[in-house]
Amino acid sequence: MRLPCGLWLWLSLLKVLQGQTPSPPPLPPPVQSFQGNQFQGEWFVLGLAGNSFRPEHRALLNPFTATFELSDNGRFEVWNAMTRGQHCDTWSYVLIPAAQPGQFTVDHGVEPGADREETWVVDSDYTQFALMLSRRHTSNLAVLRISLLGRSWLLPPGTLDQFICLSRAQGLSDDNIVFPDVTGWSPQASIC
Repeated sequence: MRLPCGLWLWLSLLKVLQGQTPSPPPLPPPVQSFQGNQFQGEWFVLGLAGNSFRPEHRALLNPFTATFELSDNGRFEVWNAMTRGQHCDTWSYVLIPAAQPGQFTVDHGVEPGADREETWVVDSDYTQFALMLSRRHTSNLAVLRISLLGRSWLLPPGTLDQFICLSRAQGLSDDNIVFPDVTGWSPQASIC
């Protein structure tokens, strides 16, 4: 018995598509010879890119800082502070060193069995900018986030292009990139 042409084509296409699982782009290696003592300190989060960000999230991102404090055991305690109106939102986590220098697993301090997250420093000059990539595994997907950090609001030439190129290399579009709205913002140490 012969299958009608359309049905045969549909079944063939289904077989081909079943055999092709889209593989994520390769992840960049961590920065060579990572120097934790130089990386610690306060960073401004100047841009974020991720597969969970959409254009409507741009209005939700206020400027915020991330402070990395290196402990004796090589772990980083990380504190984030974001000003929202007249109050300060804070959150923290711990970065536990992984096999390669500059690569970490993230401990959010939640119960066992929580989503696993790993992060690494992709590039940094330690004095002006850093690029970090984070991947969190949930039960059915991987959440990717790229952070552009700066010691000040002034970045070296080419850093923004490097951030955007890294984002695109990870399969993200310009719609997945958000920058904090700094309109009318000034650092208010009394709030945070």
